[in-house]
Amino acid sequence: MDEHLDELERLADTAGAVTVGRLTQQLDRPIPGTYLGKGKLEELRDLVQSADATLVLFDDELSPAQGKNIEDAVGTRVMDRAELILDIFATRARSSEAKMQVELAQLSYMLPRLTRMWTHLEKIRGGIGMRGPGETQLETDRRLINHRIRVLKERLVDVQRSREVQRQGRRHVFRAALVGYTNAGKSSILRGMSGARDIFVEDRLFATLDPLTREVGLDDSYKVLLTDTVGFIRKLPHHLVASFRATLEEVTQADLLLHVIDVSHPSWEEQRTVVDQVLGELGAHDRPLKYVFNKSDLLEPETLAAVKERIHNLLPDAIFVSAVQPDGLEPLREAILRRVKESRPLSEVRIAAADGRLLAEVHREAEVMEQHAEGGTVVVLARLDEVLAGRLRRGGAEVMAR
Repeated sequence: MDEHLDELERLADTAGAVTVGRLTQQLDRPIPGTYLGKGKLEELRDLVQSADATLVLFDDELSPAQGKNIEDAVGTRVMDRAELILDIFATRARSSEAKMQVELAQLSYMLPRLTRMWTHLEKIRGGIGMRGPGETQLETDRRLINHRIRVLKERLVDVQRSREVQRQGRRHVFRAALVGYTNAGKSSILRGMSGARDIFVEDRLFATLDPLTREVGLDDSYKVLLTDTVGFIRKLPHHLVASFRATLEEVTQADLLLHVIDVSHPSWEEQRTVVDQVLGELGAHDRPLKYVFNKSDLLEPETLAAVKERIHNLLPDAIFVSAVQPDGLEPLREAILRRVKESRPLSEVRIAAADGRLLAEVHREAEVMEQHAEGGTVVVLARLDEVLAGRLRRGGAEVMAR
């Protein structure tokens, strides 16, 4: 419970708030109307007054009725965890796509809560045959919000199509995606692997919202596209997952998912479960996945050795990296290289000597191991993927697995 509240405090800090107190209650289940019990609600009101607080944050999602009733009892603004996360996303969205996605999630969240937002009109009542202005305004707002939601969904469909066109253009390149809990160090890994110093890195939750792709060289012959994605968090608002589905399609289309885990975090096992669940919701559970335990430099050598032994018993293929130590990312580079080679089996390609176009394509997109001529035919031994093999066959070449 304390760890959950620590995370809520970090979310509040990211949003720009200063925490002045905490309150907990043990209940079998939340009270339907007020979430908290009557006595605890009075205690909360007293705490708000004594600390001169202007906002109360709840770690769980509140129903519209619960939020209104708590605000009435406490006398100050109330937000739940979902609304706080949406607010953080709204302030950190940079690209037009991210802004659209956040706005869609906020509107979807706001729609059932409009009545609570219009309490300042509740004392105005219309006479017989008339409607009160509050009710009229609510209907107008609902209509406008529903219209805006439709517009945003249509625009995001266009974004989805545009992304698909971009992906078609790089089908022949091996694509890996960094996924994981927020602040696990995904952006630091992308910056370390690509050498791009312009990649934004910050020790805060949700520093990255927009997917960022960089070309990463593995050795002299192989390059891959590595994508950094938005981090996940426990109790992630489902509106947000739905809104970011277009962005997160990069995850479902990747050749390899690199699940980055902060090994120094005391709750890394719970965080791993949370991310695996979200990946399941996105339909990415069938993608090849590699567990990457980051921030190993933050553990003492004895502790790290014990943790490694335990994790390797649980996840034998897991690798340990550090984005800050020299050569700390080499195990990840080697693991990706192995997976790329597995996806490109060794093949013998026979091309007519006069067909310079096909021969150039092999040298450009495959790893050529050796080449020799047999009469009017050039025989090339190379590592190539199925897409390139299909193109070569359609161009008249013979491709045989070795």
